[in-house]
Amino acid sequence: MAVTAASNTPAAFGTLLRAWRAARKVSQLELSLAATVSQRHLSFLESGRARPSRQMVLQLAETLEVPLRERNALLTAAGFAPFYRERSLDDAAMKPVRDALEQMLAHHQPYPAVVVDRDYDLVLANPAFDSLVGIAGDPAALWQACCGDRPRNLLRLTFHRDGVRPFIRNFDAVGPMMLARSWREAAARGGPIGGYLETLRQDPDIPPHWHTPDPSAPPPPVMPLELARGGMTLRLFAMIATFGTPYDVTTDELRVETFFPADAASEALLRARAAT
Repeated sequence: MAVTAASNTPAAFGTLLRAWRAARKVSQLELSLAATVSQRHLSFLESGRARPSRQMVLQLAETLEVPLRERNALLTAAGFAPFYRERSLDDAAMKPVRDALEQMLAHHQPYPAVVVDRDYDLVLANPAFDSLVGIAGDPAALWQACCGDRPRNLLRLTFHRDGVRPFIRNFDAVGPMMLARSWREAAARGGPIGGYLETLRQDPDIPPHWHTPDPSAPPPPVMPLELARGGMTLRLFAMIATFGTPYDVTTDELRVETFFPADAASEALLRARAAT
């Protein structure tokens, strides 16, 4: 959610808290009951008539399931130091996390797998994913065409007309699903990805209604993906995993996306490409 606080005052904290409550679609009464705080006190916090304690900020943020980066923003707005650290994966303290991620990607061979951050920037990828991109052409050239000097980004690779989009046979299914998920995440977390999604509104090849999906339509359990080039067809489905109990901003924002073959022919093709 792209909400920022201009200063560390009760009013600034109240503005952020009210915005998060609205984003989660809960009333003051519902939040007060869930967080075991009086509705009167919650009203005072949102209006800026009361200043929260550090514990109260963390308690409300936990109840609203606020992402860790934005929990730090709430603390700062209330006049407290950030609580959650943000470490690079190269930091010594993050070695267990990086090792675990690398093991997950290695164990998923010969099937593709990647680790991305909240903006879908590529953090790690296994060789099978590089091979998957290679179906659409030279991977280095594709990344350069889609991302230029920016970080390699999975959304840009998918939606750019010079990326893999021309080779996604079921793009009419993949596109709306990825956009719906991305808009939800941009609304919940904010970040640069929201700006990229806005630029996609100007793409004449992206139907406008893809940006406003039907909320009543039941989403499928997994995202199907069909890639085709020449006489080669690869049918996959994708799943996403996140850390359930993160205590670091970086870890909180990482996602592991794994791809599985949808039929025996696709499995054989993945194994053959991994063997070359």
